[in-house]
Amino acid sequence: MTVSPPPPTAPDKDIVPKKWAWLEVFTTWRMLVVAMMGFASGLPMALTGTAMQAWLVKEGFNVEKIGWLGLVALPYSLKFLWSPLMDRYVPPMLGRRRGWVLLCQLALIVVILGMAATGFQGGLTLAAVLLTCIAFCSASQDIAIDAYRTDLLTPVETGAGSAAAIMGWRVGFIFSGAVALMLADKFGSWQGVYALMAGCMGVTLIAGFLAPEPETKVKPPQTFQQAVVLPFREFLWRRGAWQMLLFILIYKLDWAMVYWASTPFVQKTLGFRQAEIGAANGIGMAVTIAGAVVGGSLLTMIGMRRALWTFGILQGLAGASYATLALIGKSYAMFATAVCVENFCSGMATAAFTGFLMVLCDKRFTATQYALLSSLFALSRTLISVPAGWFTQNVLHVTTDGRAWAIFFVCSILVSVPGLLLLLKFRTWQMPQFVSAGETQK
Repeated sequence: MTVSPPPPTAPDKDIVPKKWAWLEVFTTWRMLVVAMMGFASGLPMALTGTAMQAWLVKEGFNVEKIGWLGLVALPYSLKFLWSPLMDRYVPPMLGRRRGWVLLCQLALIVVILGMAATGFQGGLTLAAVLLTCIAFCSASQDIAIDAYRTDLLTPVETGAGSAAAIMGWRVGFIFSGAVALMLADKFGSWQGVYALMAGCMGVTLIAGFLAPEPETKVKPPQTFQQAVVLPFREFLWRRGAWQMLLFILIYKLDWAMVYWASTPFVQKTLGFRQAEIGAANGIGMAVTIAGAVVGGSLLTMIGMRRALWTFGILQGLAGASYATLALIGKSYAMFATAVCVENFCSGMATAAFTGFLMVLCDKRFTATQYALLSSLFALSRTLISVPAGWFTQNVLHVTTDGRAWAIFFVCSILVSVPGLLLLLKFRTWQMPQFVSAGETQK
């Protein structure tokens, strides 16, 4: 059981052939399929998150039980454990990637309908089981869709594909979150809302049936042992492997610091009402989509390395905007500006970062490697919440001096420097999908 490192990258071609105009990349059928699958991926998320919490509140459950039921979302953090199964085994229909997408979507429809039929009337235990099944099937669908998108798109298409996936995911997440809340408030039936969401998942099946199966010439793992061991071995044998892993951990830490501290800052320190924060965040969601589209377009034109550099620097504007807000004091116009800047720049950086994860994956082990790399990124975002939360609670909340908060947000900008410095080694990193396309890492 051996695996060889990828061959050196060909030096004579550009990652973005000049014949590819960014608009042409966005208007292909493949981008529509990627966006529809992104919608399918985002749709179930709120059903085990905000929508579930709102339903629990309506049913009269206390905060402690609501908190415990938050554990039903654990499969999203553990999905790498069963991702090798999707590399090793091929479903009996539609192929290696689309087959798994279809199976996961069918399972989601069944369990969401089960939740709609029983609700919490069958008891909290049954509801917890059904909600966990929704999260498990949704996480499995994410594995299959990420692998499908990575295998389908060429390096030239990663920018547009990342933007299309993010846009579709955001729309799906908003639909099952904000739209679901409005429908439940209007009609008073959460069971009916969940049944509607199951119907929407049924519509997404169309994308799976009509989508092209990725054409790959690689030989997938022949045993389950190979599916588990080879993805790790192949990645760690690459030139620059540990640098790439460190980069994944820290590239968006500056944004994560701002993300975890911004809401307590504007709510407790500046005194903005929840409705005001919600309205600004609603605008921010739309701005994130715009940022992803712009970021994907620029990634197509300027290449991966330059995009990661540019968007990584621009991401620091989020900290600068909140630092300015801290110095100015309570100003809704400045708060809305900071939210828009944060979400737009983060959307651009996420588009480039998603494309980066895609080109890192060996197509023999796409499901496993993408799940592992995305879980590594999620881990860093989660871990930073502990020191950021402790610092804001025990240091910043005890002072009314906006300059202390401004210093914190400036420090968040400085956190981005190590990740940017790692990009100096970008040209030496071995990335299978650049190699397979015969393109340089521009």
